[in-house]
Amino acid sequence: MILTTLGVIALACSLDLLVGEPRTGLHPVAWFGRLVDHLERDWSATARGQRLAGVAIAVLAPLVPAGVAAGVVLAGTALHPFIGAVAAGLVLFLTTSLRALLELTETVIAATEGDLETAREDVRGLVGRDASSLSPAEIRSAAVESASENLADGFVATLLPFALFAPLSLPLAAAAAAWVKGVNTLDSMLGYPSKPIGTASAKLDDYVMWIPARVTAVTLAIGGADPFALGRARAWAREPPSPNSGWPMATLACVLSVRLHKPGVYDLNPDANLPTLADGERAITVVGVAAVVAVVVALGVALGTATLGSTLTESAAVTVVSGR
Repeated sequence: MILTTLGVIALACSLDLLVGEPRTGLHPVAWFGRLVDHLERDWSATARGQRLAGVAIAVLAPLVPAGVAAGVVLAGTALHPFIGAVAAGLVLFLTTSLRALLELTETVIAATEGDLETAREDVRGLVGRDASSLSPAEIRSAAVESASENLADGFVATLLPFALFAPLSLPLAAAAAAWVKGVNTLDSMLGYPSKPIGTASAKLDDYVMWIPARVTAVTLAIGGADPFALGRARAWAREPPSPNSGWPMATLACVLSVRLHKPGVYDLNPDANLPTLADGERAITVVGVAAVVAVVVALGVALGTATLGSTLTESAAVTVVSGR
């Protein structure tokens, strides 16, 4: 199964690099987003009632993409194991995003040099803050912050659980990746303090992202050839409101030796200067290399699962033989 897992991950990464994300109308994540739109309503007249409805949504809604993903892979496997593996690769491809992130980040950073209005317009695809009054350096900061955070949310978070379960069961691996993507989507759409219905989704996302955010920080430190950046990042990793996003952002700030600043919210590595054009370009390279490191980590996780599964199977066989 380890070779199959390697092939499936290679297929997903190749599709992302060669094809990129499908158009929004054709993307299953957008379909799930429409489901969330229908669920976001006044289920109760009280904030407490809305929070309780939000708990049900957080528990049940991500099971929809997980079930669909597992069903697709199971159906493919029933036809032929190769078809099942391809289906699993497609699920992983649709639940990860790297090329689109790097391309948009590159576009925004390049536009800060001479086309500020375009930069302000395009950066809205990366961050939700008002960019109308941001300086070129502040726009570059926003883009770099988003690149590091979305490497965790949009790539590592689904790749790791897929790699963990793939040697055991491709349908289970596909379901895990789709479930995590569902949780991330719920948080991005509902997880605002002003929306009681999204409180449970935000909390669940915090738990789900705890490991991926920190693994991403490690990959960024390795990708930037600065392993000690992790130690320096500790000073600012808890400044952002999220318990997780500060780790990849602060680590990349330290790797680049730049200040990353969201007005009124956080100031990471404040003694440095905001990113220059060259810093922004280097950030794209570091994030790209970190993604490769993340794939290597994922393959290591898959190998560990396969080895453990094999050991347990052999032990069980020995126990059965001894019992006879």
